[in-house]
Amino acid sequence: MKLCRFGQDRLGVVIGDMVHDVTAAQDQIRAQAPYDMRGDAVIAALPEWRGRIDEMAKSAPGAPLASVQLLPPVARWTKTMAAPTNYRDHIAEMEANRAGAPSKMGPDIGKAGIFLKANSSVIGMNEEIPIRFSDRRNDHEAEIVIVIGKTGTDISQERALDHVAGYALGLDMTVRGPEDRSFRKSVDGYTPLGPWIVTADEIADPDDIPFTLSVNGDKRQDSNTQHMVYSMRRLIEFASSFYTLYPGDLLYTGTPKGVGPVQPGDIIRVNALPQFGELRMNVRAHKIGG
Repeated sequence: MKLCRFGQDRLGVVIGDMVHDVTAAQDQIRAQAPYDMRGDAVIAALPEWRGRIDEMAKSAPGAPLASVQLLPPVARWTKTMAAPTNYRDHIAEMEANRAGAPSKMGPDIGKAGIFLKANSSVIGMNEEIPIRFSDRRNDHEAEIVIVIGKTGTDISQERALDHVAGYALGLDMTVRGPEDRSFRKSVDGYTPLGPWIVTADEIADPDDIPFTLSVNGDKRQDSNTQHMVYSMRRLIEFASSFYTLYPGDLLYTGTPKGVGPVQPGDIIRVNALPQFGELRMNVRAHKIGG
């Protein structure tokens, strides 16, 4: 199943190139959910509601994907997590770019730890990436994103994938500079996500997902999750050893080599398996006050 959010907080199922509106299910799920629950009610309810949502989608009229504005596919999550230094070729790339300068966090993900990005930095394909500091380098980082499906902490690798609702395409945008890493990566609009969630049952092996990134048609990143230092299972185990994970929480899994700068006017495209669709983001200059 491919779940998206679109328009004014509507829920859709993507079938082919059409979006089928199943907002009625979302309304019922939210009406039954406690106001103070942690995480996303729709994601938490997917195991129970999956069959009903499928049936609703089959009977709902479809709208062309090209005609709707796609929002971030999760409405309410507690945290946006990201894995640094999780591809060896990117570690080498960073070391080369530093020209011998020591790294503040080091190349070992186990020592660097999972870091957090502001939830307010997450955007969908209905928005554009606003370059706030045009005098500084702003880089793209293509990533596969895990969407957590159920609450858990101290999750073992053996049980890790039981806690996954699905996967999505993402960008971990970065403005270079001396400030704290999370601060520079939490600029408004610097965490694109989408175009939808591919439910976990559609991905045979999350540790074998090929993906690419291009800018203005020029391919810059081309890799596969099989090259990650920490696998999907290990990342969930690691993150949950520090945090309780809740439904809808986002875990960006790291980026491979090929990281490079973007400028206003650029078009970034991230692609993976056909189920993922394409994350297409326009880059624009930041406007003061908006």
